[in-house]
Amino acid sequence: MSECNLVQAKKGFVLLVTASAMMIALDSQAQSTATIKVANYFAEDHPQNVALREHFKTSVEENSDMSVQIFPNSELGDERQYTNGVRNGSIEMVVAGMGLQTAEPKIGFTEWPFLFETYDQANTLLNGVVGDEIEPLFRKLGTEPLGWTANGFRVVSSNRPITSMEDFEGLRMRMPNLAMYVDVGQALGANVQTLGFSEIFTALEQGVVDGQDNPYATLYNSGWYEVQSNVLESRHMFSPNIYLMNKKFFDNLSEEDQDVIKLAAEEAMEMEWQLMQESEEDIKAKLKEEGLTIHMPSDDFRQNMVDAMDPLYEDFYEEYDWAKDLVNKVRTYSEQ
Repeated sequence: MSECNLVQAKKGFVLLVTASAMMIALDSQAQSTATIKVANYFAEDHPQNVALREHFKTSVEENSDMSVQIFPNSELGDERQYTNGVRNGSIEMVVAGMGLQTAEPKIGFTEWPFLFETYDQANTLLNGVVGDEIEPLFRKLGTEPLGWTANGFRVVSSNRPITSMEDFEGLRMRMPNLAMYVDVGQALGANVQTLGFSEIFTALEQGVVDGQDNPYATLYNSGWYEVQSNVLESRHMFSPNIYLMNKKFFDNLSEEDQDVIKLAAEEAMEMEWQLMQESEEDIKAKLKEEGLTIHMPSDDFRQNMVDAMDPLYEDFYEEYDWAKDLVNKVRTYSEQ
């Protein structure tokens, strides 16, 4: 190659590098002025959406050039659809349940039956040692975890009283379409029906199912109490949620905007945990005003429900080499 051609080649290389750098900078700038769509399946006045509106949206918009649009009530599809959306980048952020356990079973650990006992315990461990074990799995699936929130302890609403294990027999109970939920419901003795979230009210109203399991806030804010007469405060599972952002979107943000996002998520997360705990007794009072009867399980009944889960835990320990260690971390905390 001649000296002239060599000089031209070097100039071309410099121009290419400069152009690439400019494209990256422009792309980062575009991301920083983007609209962040946040999808979830909760009602508009559920603590999840209250916290997102009052803290996440407000904080992001006040401290950056980004804007936030919140889509409650499965407006961007059901949980499976919008979780796929955050993974492929068509949605920037979601409030997700643990549905991705179908791809990474360890994610489902957080909902194992009778694992967590209190909100404080769940908050400390999920935003601590348990979360540290599981969050890399979300990154592996193309999302950036921003913090754990509380869906709550699950209770069973029904059209008849449930005060013993025998009362579960023949009960057509709607549960999420995840293997672990089905196994838990069947272990209790129920006839489990897997229906979509948006189908629950109609199924209860028309008698397709007799009951369903969800936390108090979801039961009340979704209006299902209108077609139910009883609630068993079983607290058989704790259901967390997690703020997930598309990883490519997050990684392309400036460090400053990433910090804005993380701080806003932390503020919203803290408010949501507080609202969930504070709202339970208030919601229980409202349900009683609506004519529902709330049943607290006797010590024997609760122990019978716990014992019914033993075969599930035996299967977990046999199938997953990490199971005993994680369970011990939770139970060690419980004993402190």
